[in-house]
Amino acid sequence: MGDMPVEEFKKYGYELINWAADYLENVSSYSVLPDIKPGKIKSHLPSEAPELPESFDKIIADIDKIITPGTTHWQHPNFMAYFNSSAAGPGIFGELLSAVFNVNGMVWKSAPASTELEQTVLIWFRKLINLPEEFLGLI
Repeated sequence: MGDMPVEEFKKYGYELINWAADYLENVSSYSVLPDIKPGKIKSHLPSEAPELPESFDKIIADIDKIITPGTTHWQHPNFMAYFNSSAAGPGIFGELLSAVFNVNGMVWKSAPASTELEQTVLIWFRKLINLPEEFLGLI
């Protein structure tokens, strides 16, 4: 890794996973909708981009102080709007893996593993919902 020492990546990764687990475990303690007016979050952000990086601890503190209170908590058990979006732990880990590999899966050549995995999972779904064999996931 060229942008962050591996030990630092591991340390902050563990901290972020612990933060996420605590958030998900306690999400019901938040109000589903934030009690804020437009511009409230922006008023807490610097008007200019920082010239130097902030510490991980400061970033987490900002998430706790600014972002979390200004978030509609879609994972809240009382969130009933739009559509169900409860993130499952395995799905969160899948998103992490997706970010780590950071592939562009537009064609087989650019991402053989993700292309073949996607095709296989779509076949599983096709069978699960009893679609005909000629259905290949294209509309």
